[in-house]
Amino acid sequence: MCDPRVIESVKQRMLSRRDLFKGAAAVTAGAALTTAMSPSAALADGHSQVIDLTHTLTPDFPTYFGEPQFATEDVFNFGDNGFNLLNLTINEHTGTHVDAPLHFTADGLAVEELPISSLVAPLCVIDISARAAEDPDTRLTPDDVQAWIDAHGEIPEGACVAMNSGWDSKVGTDAFRGHDGEALHFPGFHVEAAQMLLETGAGSIGVDTLSLDYGLSADFITHYTWLPAGRIGIENMKALAEVPAAGATIVIGAPKFAGGTGGPARLFALV
Repeated sequence: MCDPRVIESVKQRMLSRRDLFKGAAAVTAGAALTTAMSPSAALADGHSQVIDLTHTLTPDFPTYFGEPQFATEDVFNFGDNGFNLLNLTINEHTGTHVDAPLHFTADGLAVEELPISSLVAPLCVIDISARAAEDPDTRLTPDDVQAWIDAHGEIPEGACVAMNSGWDSKVGTDAFRGHDGEALHFPGFHVEAAQMLLETGAGSIGVDTLSLDYGLSADFITHYTWLPAGRIGIENMKALAEVPAAGATIVIGAPKFAGGTGGPARLFALV
């Protein structure tokens, strides 16, 4: 059995180490805050701002089918155990997330197989928010794509083309799903716009709503057109109104687990 003096000595050394780590953590946190408040070297090449395009995921975040798809469970807590740890229960297609080709194909790319080069891309934002405010069933059409091209030039190779319908402001309200008792009502991509974007070489399309297809879709035709072509879908984006129509770069922080059909993602726009 250890001598009490030895135990006390070890205890004091551990407390000293803890204070040291706390001090180091404070310095690190301060440095991180400073970095966050000023452009970093990584942004020097034509970008000066980072915009978060990701909703905070909570158990009551709205879902396509209306049922909760995210839950947390406290496994360890700091008061009792000296550290915090949660178990997560989550549906792949919850909150701000990506759709991998496997989501709507028998043997398409799983989420861990997405080429890393496809996860950093030019961001093209097409604004249909004025129309969506009047008609929740509106869709982004080839005319919208052409208007963007006329104003900003060709869609860049591998670009992410995102629909800004203004729907992100409705998260937390029944209007986000727009369920009328029989059907959902929210904007999405018209299949002909998806077909047109395939020809441009775009690599991903994104929406600020629950689905690439608009709420009234009964056949998910946009999903079945876009994903089997080896492209990426992104759903439940936010803050697209803060991003310029052209010139930004998106970073798609897709998860990497075997066999995934998609998963929650952290999205950033470098502006």
